[in-house]
Amino acid sequence: MFYLYVLKSTRYRRTYIGITDNVTHRINEHNNGYVRSTKAYRPYTLIYTETLTTKTEARQREIKLKSHSQSKEILFRKLGLYKHASLNNPSVGGPVV
Repeated sequence: MFYLYVLKSTRYRRTYIGITDNVTHRINEHNNGYVRSTKAYRPYTLIYTETLTTKTEARQREIKLKSHSQSKEILFRKLGLYKHASLNNPSVGGPVV
């Protein structure tokens, strides 16, 4: 099993989307500063996971969320991370990214 996960910084308006086969271990890596892209925005809390059968499936889902703003917006609305307005106008309550 592989997992797509979404982390939210407890101090900053930042989220991170990733995949792993061990969610607990991976969150610890993020929070202990072992991941360069998230180190500056620690600590993180886990706000969402999806279980996928294969690493390929998980990677495809991660790429879809990271590269297609509409897919990411749908997920983030579901998680309550979008207040209102559109992705194109973050000054009017856009994404918490």
